Amino acid sequence: MNTSKTDWPSSLTDSELDELDRYLRAHTSGDDGRLLLDGVHGLLSALAVGPLQVLPDEWLPEVLHEPFANEAEGNRVLELLAKLNDSISAELDVDAYEPILGEIDTETGPALSAAGWCEGFSRGIDLRAALWEGRLAEDPQLMELLGPVMALAVDDGVLSADAEFEKLSDEEYDDCLSQVPAVLDAVGQYWQAKPVTEAELEAMVQRHAEPESGDGTPPRHRSGHWVH
Repeated sequence: MNTSKTDWPSSLTDSELDELDRYLRAHTSGDDGRLLLDGVHGLLSALAVGPLQVLPDEWLPEVLHEPFANEAEGNRVLELLAKLNDSISAELDVDAYEPILGEIDTETGPALSAAGWCEGFSRGIDLRAALWEGRLAEDPQLMELLGPVMALAVDDGVLSADAEFEKLSDEEYDDCLSQVPAVLDAVGQYWQAKPVTEAELEAMVQRHAEPESGDGTPPRHRSGHWVH
């Protein structure tokens, strides 16, 4: 496909990304677990390549936590979120996807971090947890495909691991980051080739009917501004 990025009606401009970023930052205290722009991008990325469609009514509560100031603000924020959501599939279709990353302060200066994106990605998986977890337990191919993203998530403390792992080197971290687009493409193809079965759907419905216990809130590691 030869469509140039500037011709995609769904793509956000840098100013629109900044606008959405400012809105999300204005509605978080920084340590309340709410997703910033990198996290929202990770969440929507997981949904874009996941096993089953997740409608906005289901994922918007993961992103929006307060009433809008007025109708105009609400319409604008929802428009930007819809464009961000649509842009992910468009970018994946033309091999132009890039994760939106955060920035953290280190001893040697600012550095890119995938922590927020990985947190959002994990929450996207959580919205269809029964399907993902069941398949991950049964099919090692899916776990292998997700390897680079899992490595980033464990390294940044978003996911816990049964075994202890050494921190990734800067080169290993960058290598995992560079593989994220290919991971998403491969995972999307995986679910297309091996769609959800009736038994898996029944298990998901049964799980949703069970009462939840505990809040299961993982540690949050997010700071800095979006970097695309």
